[in-house]
Amino acid sequence: MNQQLVDSLVQVIEALSPEERKLLESRLKLNAIQQTSGICGGHARIRNTRIPVWILVSFRQQGANDAELLQNYPSLTPEDLTAAWDYYKQYRSEIDLAIATQNEDD
Repeated sequence: MNQQLVDSLVQVIEALSPEERKLLESRLKLNAIQQTSGICGGHARIRNTRIPVWILVSFRQQGANDAELLQNYPSLTPEDLTAAWDYYKQYRSEIDLAIATQNEDD
């Protein structure tokens, strides 16, 4: 690990205004979601996993709460779920279409 780089980043982050810090946090949350052709059918997924956002949203719509999702997907964190819910708020039609398509296939 490059300790000097980490120390420099900490200094920069600490110098951010509240507005800049909020922007940074929102960008980092969006980085928690990835879309990669050939993985999960190209659907949005939690970073470095094969857990698509649409499946988490679908389970939530069926009544699962965050605790149940974290229990059933132990590799996820509460922050991952927050990123998924934020992604859904921003791209609702994309996720709803993915859920509808999966329901048709079943």
